[in-house]
Amino acid sequence: MPNDSDENRPGAERERPWPPEPLLPVEARRAAAWCVVTLLIATVVALGVWLCVELSTAVTPLLLALLGSGLLGPLYRRLMRLNRSLAAGLTCAVLVVVVGGAGYIVVSALVDTGDQIIASLRSAAKSLSEHFGAAGTSLDDLASRSKQLITKFGGSAASGLLAGVSVVGQFLAASVLALLLTFFFLRDSDKAVRALNDWAPGSSGPQLERMARRGFQGIEGFMRGTTFIALIDALCITIGLLILRVPGAVGLGALVFVGAYIPYLGAFISGAVAVLVALADRGFVIALWALGVVLAVQILEGHVLQPMIQSRTVQMHPATVLLAITAGAGVAGILGMLLSVPLVAAVSGVLHELRVHYAAGSDSGDSGPAASPASS
Repeated sequence: MPNDSDENRPGAERERPWPPEPLLPVEARRAAAWCVVTLLIATVVALGVWLCVELSTAVTPLLLALLGSGLLGPLYRRLMRLNRSLAAGLTCAVLVVVVGGAGYIVVSALVDTGDQIIASLRSAAKSLSEHFGAAGTSLDDLASRSKQLITKFGGSAASGLLAGVSVVGQFLAASVLALLLTFFFLRDSDKAVRALNDWAPGSSGPQLERMARRGFQGIEGFMRGTTFIALIDALCITIGLLILRVPGAVGLGALVFVGAYIPYLGAFISGAVAVLVALADRGFVIALWALGVVLAVQILEGHVLQPMIQSRTVQMHPATVLLAITAGAGVAGILGMLLSVPLVAAVSGVLHELRVHYAAGSDSGDSGPAASPASS
């Protein structure tokens, strides 16, 4: 029969049953947990992208309406002293005039100078073929057949009249739906905020409202800043090409304006086209001057305009922008390239608000109840 003295022996502790040790160390288990969370987030994101692609007929006007609301939001707030519905209607009318006028100017400029630009690109491709052999010959073939491809595409569209009418009808329907959604977004924004607070679980309404406002501020800042920068870039490059007497300067400036909405990539493509046109029609020296104009405008944008305009509203690393453009192009082509960056700006704003919220929560938790009055 064991007595109490047996329990006091040094070997008694070794005989007690201990729980088994975990198979993996703590670091490995944490890494596995983070991997599971990452896979879950990636699955949710992939499902969301798939749903957006499948429901693109409704999602595209919704996103365009958000961009339009972000672009003309300041004008609506100035007109709110009149009446909400009247202010939203006037803002939508301004949106139609601005978008329609800009589209007409861009399309007419490209149509009027399209032949000159294509002919200049053909001449540039021929000169390149003389210096670079087979690579230049392929460029020459591509340039010489570009207009034939456009003509063939136009003939196919004309032969398939019903398909063409269907595409035009879808475009008009999407435009009208986007315009109506813009009207309702502007007029009923306060109702949407109240609904968000009512539907939010528990006391998370104010935090969700701050996240939504921060995301919309990202879209608003990107659209206003990019439009202003695109206008300055197009004017500077157009004036420079006109001084150099490069043919199709207005059309090239319009191309620069449109390409500015695709950061980095659009400016590179439009600038390369301008330099090639100058090389074909005005020679090597003028092409160097055109390259200097393009580089000067890009330096002005990168070192003056971007820090003054975009840095106050949304800050994104260039690698993030390029990845967003690539992903948008893979999902929805050119439309995806145009919409991807403002969407990433909105997500960046939401994540920034979450980071600020949790940082404030951790600070208040460390400092105790005395830190709570800071919220006032």
